[in-house]
Amino acid sequence: MRVASEPDDAFKRELSRRDVLRTSGISLGAIALSGLLNRSSSAARQPLVPATARSVIYLHMIGAPSQLDLFDDKPELRSRDGEPCPESLLAGKRFAFIGNEHVLAGSPFQFRQCGESGHSLSELWPHLRQVADRLCVIHSLHTEEINHAPAQMFLHTGFGRGGRPSFGAWVDYGLGAETEDLPAYVVLQSGPLGGAGTTLWSSGFLPTVHQGVALRNAGDPVLFLSNPPEQSNSDRRRLLDATAALNRLRLAATGDDEIATRIEQYELAYRMQRAVPELADLGDETRETLDLYGVESEKPSFARNCLLARRLVER
Repeated sequence: MRVASEPDDAFKRELSRRDVLRTSGISLGAIALSGLLNRSSSAARQPLVPATARSVIYLHMIGAPSQLDLFDDKPELRSRDGEPCPESLLAGKRFAFIGNEHVLAGSPFQFRQCGESGHSLSELWPHLRQVADRLCVIHSLHTEEINHAPAQMFLHTGFGRGGRPSFGAWVDYGLGAETEDLPAYVVLQSGPLGGAGTTLWSSGFLPTVHQGVALRNAGDPVLFLSNPPEQSNSDRRRLLDATAALNRLRLAATGDDEIATRIEQYELAYRMQRAVPELADLGDETRETLDLYGVESEKPSFARNCLLARRLVER
């Protein structure tokens, strides 16, 4: 827009909207700054939808048996085991990592309908069959992704390509957070990273405050959580204060949501210095509890991560 400071055209100058926000006497930049900081804060964010769930623990079992051997009985496929794949299923399709010979493979395991719900469970689940009515099994999900990375991305985001928020990010976005000292969305990795990599816990196009934070099995649970040698907590506090002051100046000038997120993430990391070591210390767990989970001392394991997941939701 154009603002004339003097009647004479020689004194006219152009001001952008950003200039007006930055220099306005009513301090619109400060108003924007306050709103962005409040909106991005991970501390006790209020849910956007009525929350009937307090927490979610999700196990992504990369390398687990196929659903065709566990939950999804295919009697006709079993009856056709070893037969050539019908051409009608192959027409116009290209499959990576599969040779020229396509043979049908039915499950070798027997299934039985269990409980009042009638869930069809394989013989591989002798104990799970006893609690079949406590399960919710979704049979309506379909995809044509067959390779590991696209299939994993589809499972977590609903799309076979990157760039979309993971459902963990959506849960955080929708349900908010009750914690001030720990991330609302935490990733505990027990084995090799999946084929889709860190996109499995990406925030996609949502603000990055909703991205998953990975806790490590060895060393600091979070990289750079400990202070460098000869640096105290007060040193780090002064550094954070100075950085935040500069970031706030930039945020007031640009209104960039990601700067507000970065300020809050720095503060969260500072609070995590106290909360995360206490979380990861299993010294207050009884021997009986450790044995029930299958935890062996401080050795990294899937069992240990299951126990950490329980400790996380308790906090």
